[in-house]
Amino acid sequence: MSDTLKDVNERMRGLLARTSHGRDDFEDLVIVPLFAVVAALVIGALVMLATAVDLPTIGRSFVALAVGAFGSVNAISETLTASIPLVLAGLGLGLGFRAGLFNIGAEGQLIMGGLAAVIVGFTLTGLPWVIHLPLALLAGILVGAAYAAIAGILKATTGAHEVISTIMLNLISYELLNWLLRQPWIQREGRSDPISKSVPDTAQLPRLLTQLDPNLRLHAGILVMLLAVALIYWLLFKSKLGFAFRTSGENPSAANYAGMKAGLVIVLAMGVAGGLAGLAGASQITGVLGRASPGFSAGIGFDAIAVALLGRSHPIGILFAGILFGALEAGGRQMQVSAGVSIDLIGIIQALIIVFIAAPLLVRAIFPWGFQRKKGGAA
Repeated sequence: MSDTLKDVNERMRGLLARTSHGRDDFEDLVIVPLFAVVAALVIGALVMLATAVDLPTIGRSFVALAVGAFGSVNAISETLTASIPLVLAGLGLGLGFRAGLFNIGAEGQLIMGGLAAVIVGFTLTGLPWVIHLPLALLAGILVGAAYAAIAGILKATTGAHEVISTIMLNLISYELLNWLLRQPWIQREGRSDPISKSVPDTAQLPRLLTQLDPNLRLHAGILVMLLAVALIYWLLFKSKLGFAFRTSGENPSAANYAGMKAGLVIVLAMGVAGGLAGLAGASQITGVLGRASPGFSAGIGFDAIAVALLGRSHPIGILFAGILFGALEAGGRQMQVSAGVSIDLIGIIQALIIVFIAAPLLVRAIFPWGFQRKKGGAA
């Protein structure tokens, strides 16, 4: 018994030592993702060579990619606009990973949160924006959290694996969205296709750069995103609840021995993750789309998995990973137009990034000079 207590105490002290500074190892958080992106771009160029794309065209495509992502105010606006829902959903997934939960239901949670924001938007009329907009965003958070909590409750009470349950919940959300969009109280008047009524101006996130150009789409959701990054950082590394999440993810046995209620931790972690995904859907509806339609999520919930992995489940890493994926999306359109290279290449690059992130030892083997060799072992 004393040996068991000693082992648990040592594990708890080790966890505290690793996380008390509120950051991951620099190499794991920065160097590995950076080299993963470089390797993905190099292999992407090789793929283009293999498909009979000449070297000048490859060079022009990468230049167009950079220009389309950061080469102008409009490019930066599009990059940041695309990154907002990716970062918000990625924060939820990263929090789940930290808690030992592989929540891949962000897509469904995003859909439900966005649909809730639409309904609150067009049903509560006559309110000032200072009340209407927060209510729409809050509805997205609450519905997303409740939808994710279903998987958490199933896991805590029956042991149902969250991967299976969240996959099923994703499928349910697709069909539920299609059905609801055809209901007369949601469907837009005069339309036979499944599309919702529009969200009024009082429930829309205001655009920030209209004085420079009325066509710039960057909206106040970027402020919500930055606030969410700060809050999740504090939650994970500065609060007791965040410590419970991380302890459960690192060593469930130690967490149980320390008196942490595993079932409650699972439900809370899934709820917070779903709330962030729901906020991502609400921000996309109130900031960009203005209404809901089939497929409005555009796979953001699945892309957010890659963002969370690339960011190493750390809020700061997820922020930069989301901006990178937003840049790939915005720059990919410019690459297709300017260089004539298929935008499908961006999907290949994203997939390669995930492959390298999932195999950090491979990255260290390819770029051994980029890592400090530790005493008594390999890098």
